[in-house]
Amino acid sequence: MHASTDHSLLLEERSGGVLAVRFQAMASPCELLLCAAERAEAMTLGHAVAEEAWRVEQKFSRYRDDSIVSSIHRNRGTGITVDEETAGLLDFARQCYELSEGLFDITSGILRRAWTFDGSDRVPSAEAVQRLLPHVGFDKVTWRRPHLTLPVGMEIDFGGIGKEYAVDRAYEILSLQLATPFLINFGGDLRANQPTARGAWQIGIEQPDGAGRAGLLLELERGALATSGDAHRFLLKDGIRYGHILNPRTGWPIPDAPRSVTVVASTCTEAGMLATLALLQGPKAEEFLKAQEAGYWIF
Repeated sequence: MHASTDHSLLLEERSGGVLAVRFQAMASPCELLLCAAERAEAMTLGHAVAEEAWRVEQKFSRYRDDSIVSSIHRNRGTGITVDEETAGLLDFARQCYELSEGLFDITSGILRRAWTFDGSDRVPSAEAVQRLLPHVGFDKVTWRRPHLTLPVGMEIDFGGIGKEYAVDRAYEILSLQLATPFLINFGGDLRANQPTARGAWQIGIEQPDGAGRAGLLLELERGALATSGDAHRFLLKDGIRYGHILNPRTGWPIPDAPRSVTVVASTCTEAGMLATLALLQGPKAEEFLKAQEAGYWIF
């Protein structure tokens, strides 16, 4: 999870009387869409949403020395007692690990030392990947709430669940202050409380060709959407495309995975988990989502 340095907010008027408050967080364009709001109120509410996004980002970023992740890394081998919020995310990470039979693993971020998904053809050697595998595996972590011991040489990375969690946290804050329609969108992961006076929110789902065009237009009245895919993070060598979703067991990209998976759920965290778990199933992604009885769209 990247740390944002730009903490400015921009207010825009959209069609249908919608006000949009835009900002940057977690290396993504973020926005709050509001109906029936005055400009001053919109900026106040937008600031509350942005502050929560920046708080989550700062607390769980692996790039900041003052984050809980850095503190966990400094205490490798000896252990650390974590706060209630961090414990909740660790519980969720363990649940995802067990549900996916080890495919969803917050310790697999260390594999980025071998992989850089920048659109180039720089595929790592098998030896470089193999050297990192002994340092991957949530089952090697000792987690007895609230005490965590991370083995020496290992890392944890909340990047796979952080943005969706931030959406849900911001939603909870805003729902206590606002009864009119709103939608929170953090880099394409979003959640709405109710439809607008004109009807459902119109959501464009990006085509996974990297061109930024909408390949699908969805209508969302309430609930959450999350998308996972390789439109912007991949390697291409000898005609083979390597997506950024890695198998923690092998250290290599999941073969024959969809380019993009979008899932609708009651919360953004749940939608993001299902979208990522589906990608990790490779060619069985649709079969997995049908078994979960989830609403989904696959490219």
